[in-house]
Amino acid sequence: MSTPMSTPHFTVAQRVQRAVLVLLSRLPAGVQRIVARPATNTAGDTMAPDVALLMKLGESGPDYSDLPPAEARATTERDLALFASRIAACRVEEELDLGGGLPATRYSSGTPGRGLVLFFHGGGFVIGSRASYTAPARMLAHGTGADVVSVEYRLAPEHPFPAAQDDALTAWRHVVEHAASWGVDPHRIVVAGESAGGNIAAVLCQQVRGEAVQPMLQVLIQPVTDLVEHRPSQDEFAGSPALSAKQIAWFVESYLPTGTDVADPRVSPYRASSLEGLPRAIVNLAGFDPLHDDGLAYATALLDAGVPTRVDREAGLVHGYLSYTAVSPSCRRATERLVASIAKALDSADQTTTTKAS
Repeated sequence: MSTPMSTPHFTVAQRVQRAVLVLLSRLPAGVQRIVARPATNTAGDTMAPDVALLMKLGESGPDYSDLPPAEARATTERDLALFASRIAACRVEEELDLGGGLPATRYSSGTPGRGLVLFFHGGGFVIGSRASYTAPARMLAHGTGADVVSVEYRLAPEHPFPAAQDDALTAWRHVVEHAASWGVDPHRIVVAGESAGGNIAAVLCQQVRGEAVQPMLQVLIQPVTDLVEHRPSQDEFAGSPALSAKQIAWFVESYLPTGTDVADPRVSPYRASSLEGLPRAIVNLAGFDPLHDDGLAYATALLDAGVPTRVDREAGLVHGYLSYTAVSPSCRRATERLVASIAKALDSADQTTTTKAS
């Protein structure tokens, strides 16, 4: 059954807030620089002026990590709806039950032969949803031609580790089994996720390694890869309004039961005994992200293990930029570049298949 996703309902005040944010994001870059004074990181990158302005506006806002999880989710869902672009609905937007009541949405632009992207949203394993990631899911479907299945995995602290990882495996089994009924070759499934979702995607690829059907590509967007080692970017951007050290600590405390071994590869995929034989990867990083160094470390480890890996680095952006596409042209363009990278990978797979067939 196909059920169109509903458009978020905003109050008058929220509509005004959104309009103001959009207007400010379109100011000349010179004006934005004067108002926001973009920071420069230790790598010599300067934050994009529109992103710097957005961060400045967010500095004085409430911190969702001071709230109970349910209230934090309500607050962030409202904000993410305000910040997200309005993307045209796909030809098919179908609600799925992936098994055991695990919900997902399948977006299809009508060219399933391109493949399928199994997508896991961000939010520190505590917040975030399919609904708040509707815009990037639709952008992926429109921009790659592939179907997208966006998974509503269970959230902590109500469902702590390893619930999200278990749900990912359930989702993988379902899409492999049902891909053919959607017109998708099960060998053309991309596993992708942002932040916590990037962790879930990386872990899933490790869990299904060696099976008859494996992901053709893993796309790790600003991923959480290692809770053991504390790397420099975590200190450099500890006060980031996009993702602070305080918020990271709240996520970890909510997600991991007392006594959990943080070196468990299902928590820290970087700590796996071997990364050999994993699917080729795109690792997407942001220059002003506390998780930058963790993502880079995982990409380096993949390369060292012989896994073809492309690192795409958005030097002037912050954590979670996929969610700011309406209020930051820089974030919108970066998201479009990410989508193009995935489309190019699908094109390369087509060319490889054609070459083998000939």
